[in-house]
Amino acid sequence: MKILITGGGTGGHVSPAVAVITRLRELSAQDNSPLDLHYVGSVSGIERPTMEGLGVPYTAIQTGKLRRYLSIQTPVDLLVRLPLGAFQALNAVRRFRPDVIFSTGGYVCVPTVVAGWLLRVPALTHEQTALVGLANRIAGRFARRIAVSYAQSARYFPPGKVVLTGNPIRPSLLEGNAAHGAARFGFDPAMPTVYVTGGAQGSHALNMAVEGALPDLLGVCQVIHQCGEGPNGSGADLKSLQAASAALPPYLQERYRVQPFVGDEIADVYALASLVVGRAGAGTVNELANLGKPSILVPLPGAKEQAANAHTLEAEGASITIVQEELTPRSLTVAVTDLISQPKKLASMGQAAHSLSTEGAADKIIAELMQLAKAR
Repeated sequence: MKILITGGGTGGHVSPAVAVITRLRELSAQDNSPLDLHYVGSVSGIERPTMEGLGVPYTAIQTGKLRRYLSIQTPVDLLVRLPLGAFQALNAVRRFRPDVIFSTGGYVCVPTVVAGWLLRVPALTHEQTALVGLANRIAGRFARRIAVSYAQSARYFPPGKVVLTGNPIRPSLLEGNAAHGAARFGFDPAMPTVYVTGGAQGSHALNMAVEGALPDLLGVCQVIHQCGEGPNGSGADLKSLQAASAALPPYLQERYRVQPFVGDEIADVYALASLVVGRAGAGTVNELANLGKPSILVPLPGAKEQAANAHTLEAEGASITIVQEELTPRSLTVAVTDLISQPKKLASMGQAAHSLSTEGAADKIIAELMQLAKAR
């Protein structure tokens, strides 16, 4: 089986690809069946190092953004990047000759899915969010099947193409150990722990709110903080947070751990966390649902997809939303303290979050891919 995978730009687009690749390899090993994978992504997106780390052959193509606002980049994208990317995608599909294409969204997926349509290679497009973005709306017109994570997303696509699969999660995330997490960070396993994450890029607004709230927050909980590298990758936020921590009394310093990224320890971090505070990107929301974690979400301003994701969790009683304009050290402290003081409420929020997950999402997507390949 030859499967070409495409998508990227954010962790929310890359995570389901990683989950499906991992599961495909497991099934291939179990059945002793040949599997040939290839990835088409952007030149500098986060999908490239991820796929290189997984050992998946990678073809980079130019990408252009279809903006709904005025930008000096628009002419360059329309006249140079988009035509060049379309040509490169067509060549990539023609060279690899896949049986089926799996698309996870982002602008890089559009020329690849269209190339598959021109060459009569069936494609499945996966939508991770409650509100469908422009790239997947376009790709969905050329894809044979569209897999959605939430039932309400189906209204954006032709009904005959849509299947509800849920959003796959990396299996390793389900194997976390709270005791290991506490030991790793030197935390008291009996004290509530809050995991703060701004996503792969970090969130300056969230970082600054946490910095101002540290003296009060650390009076009621321990905090693991994934802060990113700060504006323009300068590391300024990390340095500022470390300085704020150093100014605290020693017993409070022991309750705070800040680092730019969270790697393989993420499963243990989630297992230990009583509450998660973060953005509302597709990847974060999917992890919260699958792991059954209560949350406080601060959607990125202007990101309608994040606002819709946060609303979906809040409507189920799984999360509370703080709009960024109202995010202050005080509002964050009040929200965290209120939830931490109510263990039963946290438990019910976690159950509500888990109700939004779909078991076996990766297997369902793979089953659809196999059907498309066989039909071809």
